[in-house]
Amino acid sequence: MKREDLLSEAVEDVTVSPEDTVKDIISKYCKVHGFVAAHLCEAVEVLSEGLLNSDLRFLSFTANLVATGIRGIIAQMIRSGYFDIVITTCGSLDHDIARSLGKAYYKGSFDVDDRELAKAEVHRLGNVFIPFENYGPPVESFVKEVLRELNAKRVVPYELIWEVGKRLSDPNSILRAAWEKKVPVIVPGITDGAFGTAIFTFSEEMRLKGERLCLDVLEDEKLLSDKVFSSKRSAALIIGGGISKHHVIWWNQFKGGLDYAVYLTTAQEYDGSLSGARPREAVTWGKIKPEGKSVTVYGDATVLLPLLWGGVLGRLQNA
Repeated sequence: MKREDLLSEAVEDVTVSPEDTVKDIISKYCKVHGFVAAHLCEAVEVLSEGLLNSDLRFLSFTANLVATGIRGIIAQMIRSGYFDIVITTCGSLDHDIARSLGKAYYKGSFDVDDRELAKAEVHRLGNVFIPFENYGPPVESFVKEVLRELNAKRVVPYELIWEVGKRLSDPNSILRAAWEKKVPVIVPGITDGAFGTAIFTFSEEMRLKGERLCLDVLEDEKLLSDKVFSSKRSAALIIGGGISKHHVIWWNQFKGGLDYAVYLTTAQEYDGSLSGARPREAVTWGKIKPEGKSVTVYGDATVLLPLLWGGVLGRLQNA
């Protein structure tokens, strides 16, 4: 590249004001440019363009966020109508159901002795504390009750998740929002949590009565296949890593890759993990198009997601 191309735009100094909106702050990050500020600025641009110009838009996130107040923002994102498919983990279902049932999660600390937490019958999820009785048992009981009401011998996961969301009245519920907007929630590791355990134990109860329950996970994959192959352009906001991240990019490889991708993560690429892999690695697998627009923003989603989504909303409202 020519020197003038490398030195085309200067860094600018900024100040902040109590009157600044999120849109103002993002605009200032774009001037600051340094480090994560530059990536967050770019992420707002890429995601806004992707949501406006794509006919298939993915939202992917990990379960830990659902244990925090970020759950409300994720539900808001689904209700916005700008996302067509959610791909997440079983823990997201668990936490959303538990909290929708009024089971409180508490502000904790990373510094508390875990042996003391165990004695007090409190689960740790980072610095979020969850009483034993507020997690597994109420989730499993609720899911089993839904299965009894349905009285079905064959269950499609995303349809079951809609049935669960239909029965939750919490306005901050992710599953309720997904049911209202008819956004499929795909959980490729659906047996990896209390929700999946409830399905299994319910099926065992049926087996004792000489009946069988079929959990038809392939229908979830059929839905993904139909939507991916009928799309022209696709975009994804991928928060965190693991199976939810991989399932998004895995399916998009079959249509030549994502056109737009924003990764929000704390994982690094040095160990070769999928969670830490940057978008450029996905290009080598055909999961993101070489000409696609992509950016990785490093940092804690509980800090960055409100800024990112607030910045995107500002762009979309003016589109």
